[in-house]
Amino acid sequence: TDTPTVRSRVGCLLASIAVIWVVSMVGFANEQFAHSLGVEPRATDGLLGILTMALVHGSMEHLMGNSGPFLVLGGLIVVRGAKYFLLVSLAILLIAGIALWLFGRPSSHIGASALIFGFGGFLVVRAFAERSLRSVVVALAVIVLYGGMIFGILPQGGNISWEGHLFGLIAGGVVAHRAVRLARDAQVADADVPGTRNS
Repeated sequence: TDTPTVRSRVGCLLASIAVIWVVSMVGFANEQFAHSLGVEPRATDGLLGILTMALVHGSMEHLMGNSGPFLVLGGLIVVRGAKYFLLVSLAILLIAGIALWLFGRPSSHIGASALIFGFGGFLVVRAFAERSLRSVVVALAVIVLYGGMIFGILPQGGNISWEGHLFGLIAGGVVAHRAVRLARDAQVADADVPGTRNS
């Protein structure tokens, strides 16, 4: 991989976490702004949060706790390309966010946790679907480093959005399965392109 490509991928990941930090900081100063970007289940004014909930956090501890896993798991995805990373992230947010809006508890659900659980689910399911050595090694690393996250999908007390964790994990698996299938279809289509014949 050439240097400009590496820079673009690293830049995409760092720009993403920078946006999360900037928006979260604004949210710390303006609680109403923060909640306006969260998912409000079954409320029309909470639809925006489907795409923006990952940008805001409830506290500095919440933000810092999500930043590490976001960079590590997101980094394992962005190695395949900045566009790949952005499309995977958007798809996970859409699926998890819609499910959360439909079935979540009445509250303002905020934070990047749903996206992070989505990254984890994506990387593990992609390994099962691709069955390539590289993806399997990545999945094993994810399980070793963050396997304990799985308990986050269980109902918990306090203000933790376990539903966001659960729907994020499911969304990541769905997106991985679809991404691998699309890649295989593209390979088959390329292989079926007829060659030229001399008459």
